[in-house]
Amino acid sequence: MDLNRRRFIQLVGGTAAFTALSGSIARAASIPAAGTTGTLQDIEHIVVLMQENRSFDHYFGAMKGVRGFGDPRPVTLPSGKSVWNQTDGNKKVVLPFRPQSDDLGMEFLQGLNHDWAGGHKAFNNGKYDQWVPAKGATTMAYLTRDDIPFHYALADAFTICDAYHCSFIGATDPNRYYMWTGHTGNDGTGGGPVLNNAEAGYGWTTYPERLEQAGVSWKIYQDIGDGLDAAGSWGWINDAYRGNYGDNSVLYFNSYRNAQPGSPLYDKARTGTNAKAGQGFFDILRADVQAGRLPQVSWIAAPEAFSEHPNWPANYGAWYIAQVLDALTSNPDVWARTALFITYDENDGFFDHVVPPYAPGSAAQGLSTAATSLDYFPGKTGYVAGPYGLGPRVPMLVVSPWSTGGFTCSETFDHTSVIRFMEARFGVHEPNISPWRRAVCGDLTAAFDFTRTGTPAALPPTAAYYPSDKARHPDFVPTVPAVGTMPKQEPGAKPTRPLKYAPYVDGSANAGAATFALAFSGGPQAGAQFLVTAANRTDGPWTYTAEAGRSIADTWNTKYSKGLTDLTVYGPNGFLRAFRNPGKQAGPEATARHNAATGNLDLTFTNSGSGDTHLTVTSAYGGQPTTVTVRPGETVQRTIDLQSSNRWYDVSVVSDTSTSFLRRFAGHVETGAAGVTDPAIITG
Repeated sequence: MDLNRRRFIQLVGGTAAFTALSGSIARAASIPAAGTTGTLQDIEHIVVLMQENRSFDHYFGAMKGVRGFGDPRPVTLPSGKSVWNQTDGNKKVVLPFRPQSDDLGMEFLQGLNHDWAGGHKAFNNGKYDQWVPAKGATTMAYLTRDDIPFHYALADAFTICDAYHCSFIGATDPNRYYMWTGHTGNDGTGGGPVLNNAEAGYGWTTYPERLEQAGVSWKIYQDIGDGLDAAGSWGWINDAYRGNYGDNSVLYFNSYRNAQPGSPLYDKARTGTNAKAGQGFFDILRADVQAGRLPQVSWIAAPEAFSEHPNWPANYGAWYIAQVLDALTSNPDVWARTALFITYDENDGFFDHVVPPYAPGSAAQGLSTAATSLDYFPGKTGYVAGPYGLGPRVPMLVVSPWSTGGFTCSETFDHTSVIRFMEARFGVHEPNISPWRRAVCGDLTAAFDFTRTGTPAALPPTAAYYPSDKARHPDFVPTVPAVGTMPKQEPGAKPTRPLKYAPYVDGSANAGAATFALAFSGGPQAGAQFLVTAANRTDGPWTYTAEAGRSIADTWNTKYSKGLTDLTVYGPNGFLRAFRNPGKQAGPEATARHNAATGNLDLTFTNSGSGDTHLTVTSAYGGQPTTVTVRPGETVQRTIDLQSSNRWYDVSVVSDTSTSFLRRFAGHVETGAAGVTDPAIITG
């Protein structure tokens, strides 16, 4: 690292330049918010920097206080092992591993498969167990704070979203279409649906066009604008340090391709710095900021070399992000009213352990109160049937004077959430976003606290990451350890942003019919998706979505599971319910509700059997087990005090009348106040 630092100083002219750069970046973490309403309306500028091809676990699985490697409730695979235990074609388990390198953040790590076919093979209809056969063993590679310290420092200083997903199980362009238009032509109009990077020319309306019509100012900042290659693609040039890698994906829409100089779509989207003699991208961005010309909405398309796309170094991207922050903070009055979203279009082929929310293709795969026709692809030659998304988690850093403090935000988001944040601020509706996505994904306002006045710590310098040459380097292909070990997360917790979830899943046995029903709800204020797995069936998993204020139910017949129900339900923010129940034996039931007024968990016990039942209640967060006696036809209530566990709970209930009976309730009770990350996250 010192060698890199010296190399940069030689390039830019000495220690003074290095010190100046460090100081300018620190401004992003020290300029307080400005506003008069204490609401979202105080934000005057929204800036979006979408980088390339990194999954959440790949970058931040080792970070303290996020749902990463220490997740206490990971999904169980059909093999019976946790989701971390991905196997290759020879049934060898490949655990997450950190590649051996003296400077991993500056390695040209190989890129992996990330098309529709490979993505859906890894996804495997929700079973999530084919990552290594689909992507190769490098899929399990990850980085740590030592490798990408600037990224970690941004998360420590501002807010990181650990339930932000890419929108599409597949490649760059469809994901960016979700970010810029709300979908990928799912309704079949305008040349859609687009499942690959065909860049053929499309005809549906983009969000910048809607902003233009509404009189909201906008612009796309990039180095290369109207430069076309021989195939007619923008940004694809041999100089990877200037070409935008085709990441300005609105230029694949005919309204932009046909735009003429002097028109808004041409001047605001197609023009890059190559048309400005003597000016670079950062000069133009900084000039707009300093002159008060920064639009209300801006998107930034980074050059290929700085996009973090494998095989380019992650820390080239850190240097680039630092330059963006340097430009945005060059006018403190502008930055004091700005929100910067830094995210990634898709995961490349890198593994993430959270099975993404997805819509069912039929009633055999699950149910939804929200319409799902726009979220499931029926299949065609070369493209298997399956959900468009959501895709795997990718990083999202919310950098703003209103997002300081090192918070984690665990509401479910995707790229359409960025548009919905703009909707919430400027009132410009995007009709392309499907009802199912609106039910499942939030609008990113939860990542902000408009009452905050504090400032975070300074950020580390990035000067050492400036490229030492302007060359393309061979792939760095890591060696997989012969014997893997499960990585640990950093010790410590993070503060968490309050969420709107109040989820519940209730079980109900019909002993005479030997069936078991589940009813799902995200609560009155937030919709939620739930994944259901069965330890003793092969026809799952199943997916259920309930819109805010609504519930949905389904039934399982135990004749397909040898007379025993054994279902586990996974929901947002570490939510889990487990139901093990004998098929034809009437007996007890237990339900759980979040108490927002007290921050505790309220349990209700009933008994449909013919004799007394004694239920033992045990908390994984400590305390002595308690026994509750429930007589036939009786209802008994108990409260679990969650003060000592920061409103997190993991409670098991067993019965003396049947060894097959188990209810498990885990999650977090929301009260409208900020919290602390799950103390059960296993750390180093």
